[in-house]
Amino acid sequence: MLSKKNTRKAADILWELWRNGERTNELPPMYRPATRVEGYAIQSLLEERSASALFGWKIAATSSAGQSHIGVGGPLAGRLLREQVYDDGSNVSLENTAMRVVEPEFAFRMDCNLSPREHLYTVKEVIESVHSLHPAIEIPDSRYENFATVGEAQLIADNACAHEFILGAPAPTLWRDIALELHPVEVSVGTRSVTSGVGSNVLGDPRVALTWLVNELSFMGISLKKDQIVTTGTAAIPSPINPGDTVSANFGSLGSVTASFAL
Repeated sequence: MLSKKNTRKAADILWELWRNGERTNELPPMYRPATRVEGYAIQSLLEERSASALFGWKIAATSSAGQSHIGVGGPLAGRLLREQVYDDGSNVSLENTAMRVVEPEFAFRMDCNLSPREHLYTVKEVIESVHSLHPAIEIPDSRYENFATVGEAQLIADNACAHEFILGAPAPTLWRDIALELHPVEVSVGTRSVTSGVGSNVLGDPRVALTWLVNELSFMGISLKKDQIVTTGTAAIPSPINPGDTVSANFGSLGSVTASFAL
């Protein structure tokens, strides 16, 4: 089991790698988490480096494509830091981004706190606690050269590949009355490619993914707080991007979100 000292050292190593735009094969053995719990303990110390309150949470690997992309068999939670969140239409630098992919995601803003408890939250309880749904784009990344082989504990420590995030405007309230698992999403990257997906790619339903996150945090003794955003994982195969690209994620009746990319 990692000591508190080595847990902090692992967080320090990862933070410096992020800050300097550098990468490593994996954490040194004495600082390497062996379990999800150890990985989350390291991740929690990254939050201290932000000058703002935690913006929200992301879920990695909620689709088979996402799981294959980072070499895991199930979802992982990560923190969204305010400094890495951009408005719809922003221009985002790819200078320190290695993966260079975008992911269209259903994101939820919470209307109240959901505190840790012994029994699981239900989908109904969680959705009743949501203020709004937003179309979103995530630009994930990792400080590991071989992110598909380092395993879930190290990926969790590295904030579950959380990097940059584009939040779209609130969707019309009709989202509460439609089958999100059947809702289509289309991603265009300039004139080069169009990729489509559907809500069921996100753990079967984005609402199920959100509930998973609430219960994962509850297990760790963490509250999901009012106004925090949860982005629930990619609804389509990650789309490669390059500097100069403009990306649009079209969620149909739920709106769209765009971003452009540069060095």
